[in-house]
Amino acid sequence: MAESWVNSAERIGADLHLELSGPGGRRAALIRALREAVRSGRLAPGMRLPPYRSLAADLGVARNTVADAYAELVAEGWLTARQGSGTRVADRTEPMRRTVPVPVPVPVPAKAPARARGPRHDLRQGTPDASAFPRAAWLASYRRALQQAPNEVFGPGDPAGRAELREALTEYLARARGVRTDPGRIVICSGFAHALRLLFGPTGGGGGSGGSSAVLRGPLAVEAYGLGFHRALLSAAGVRTVPLPLDEHGARVDRLGRERAVLLTPAHQFPTGGPLHAERRAAVIDWARARGAVVLEDDYDGEFRYDRKPVGAVQGLDPERVIHIGSVSKSLSPAVRLGWMVLPERYVDAVLAAKGDREGWASVLDQLSLADFIVSGSYDRHVRRMRQRYRGRRDRLVSALATYAPHVEVSGVAAGLHAVLRLPPGTERAAVGAAVGQGIALDGLAEFRHPETEMAAPDGLVVGYATPSEHAYGPALEALCGVLPSPPE
Repeated sequence: MAESWVNSAERIGADLHLELSGPGGRRAALIRALREAVRSGRLAPGMRLPPYRSLAADLGVARNTVADAYAELVAEGWLTARQGSGTRVADRTEPMRRTVPVPVPVPVPAKAPARARGPRHDLRQGTPDASAFPRAAWLASYRRALQQAPNEVFGPGDPAGRAELREALTEYLARARGVRTDPGRIVICSGFAHALRLLFGPTGGGGGSGGSSAVLRGPLAVEAYGLGFHRALLSAAGVRTVPLPLDEHGARVDRLGRERAVLLTPAHQFPTGGPLHAERRAAVIDWARARGAVVLEDDYDGEFRYDRKPVGAVQGLDPERVIHIGSVSKSLSPAVRLGWMVLPERYVDAVLAAKGDREGWASVLDQLSLADFIVSGSYDRHVRRMRQRYRGRRDRLVSALATYAPHVEVSGVAAGLHAVLRLPPGTERAAVGAAVGQGIALDGLAEFRHPETEMAAPDGLVVGYATPSEHAYGPALEALCGVLPSPPE
């Protein structure tokens, strides 16, 4: 049976992986392994090999075994040995002894196919400006977090998440979003979709042993317009979703019935825009209390508001009836992969059981970095800066539409990172097709409509004005205005 050894050779600065197998004893196996490593190119010409004493200790063989193997390979021309320079891989461009077999050429792997180019203009919703990621400030937080991290950070992580981040979120969410909680009721996750999987998937699915019933069960009421990806995720978990109609005041929570839970985007309805009216906020809490149900609050872009007063979290009305879910996907970057659930006390243990015995999703070092980023004030500064930038882009979009397409109504622009462009009836599909033809990536409003909703289906486009970089936004707006349908006659 082959034995695999890894030598941490301090004098060559890299691991040396050797497979010792085959007949002839350790000496013959070592000679074959080194010869093959040189022949295949793993050991490049000029690379210094570890001293034979070090290699012998790592492999668990006699020093003479390694010394003899080195000597034979030097004699064959595979290696060179000079006083003060150690043993190195020979330059195989020089002639070798005739007794040396001709090296087998290493096949050159086929060139990987080039990735398909992205759209010329990216106006899809859901992502912030990637070029605006605060690299310097994040790096400073990462360095501080790494320097100050206790040794236990580098072991298995707590499934609840690092205490430093949960404490930072407790203060931030109370101050910025009106959330009432404590660190013990916050569970870190990797984003909203992960939160749904933890809540509606079988417990023990995050790394624990076995599995049991889900934390929450359906039927689940949802807004008539929302992300199809979330509906598909819930459907895969066996959860039936029941659509709630929408109007200018948000979801019609008066239509709630015997559902066990309701999922809402109350700060800024996705994607149609607008907050849930205050009376309906109170009404959905009354419904949850009467039914013993729970409200899932998707606070996906609550930090970004422009022409209205801040809208606090529904969770502040009743922390025992609302699961507040947030992330940094819109405010910072989806690449960070960090989110959180603020839970009623009765759900904490079940969610931790669903997550498993150890943290298997969210990088502990990233958690510490985000905690420092929040506590140092860098997160607030970044949000304020991006709020001004996105407000400027929103204004440019509204101005361009007023000039070049005044017949197109724009809505949902008092907050958030996207707008809805209401189109003349029957023109949405053609507009999306025209956009694709011009290399513009955006979404039609119909893509977000629940298939069972009884609401009328207005035509529209969902335009993400946060996605392009600053220099790309002007050309993207110009291209967008060029594909909008003409006014009805």
